[in-house]
Amino acid sequence: MGTFRVRIEIGDPQGERFEAVEALVDTGASHTALPASVLRELGIEPYERGAFRLADGRLVELDIGQTWVQVNGKRAITQVVFADEATEPLLGAVTLEQLGLGIDPVTKQLIPVPRLLM
Repeated sequence: MGTFRVRIEIGDPQGERFEAVEALVDTGASHTALPASVLRELGIEPYERGAFRLADGRLVELDIGQTWVQVNGKRAITQVVFADEATEPLLGAVTLEQLGLGIDPVTKQLIPVPRLLM
């Protein structure tokens, strides 16, 4: 599936202060990944490290935290990956599912979809 960009908002752990970020939408990415500096500025701390395979095949260990993400007025608490500063922000499939959003591949827009029980 193709990719496109959307404006998302990342919230502090209390959901009181949000920072707008342009993120790449790609359902090939499982997790939402953001520059570590943005997350730490909002007071988000990692609670574990996880192994992730990058698009180029490399396996890397990255910090994982949890916080609010808001897109098109919908808000959910989700896991976020602390990426390096050169990594473009990604809105991943897990966060899209938690927000009840899917992708219309024709119009390249996020659309409401029923949530799935996995």
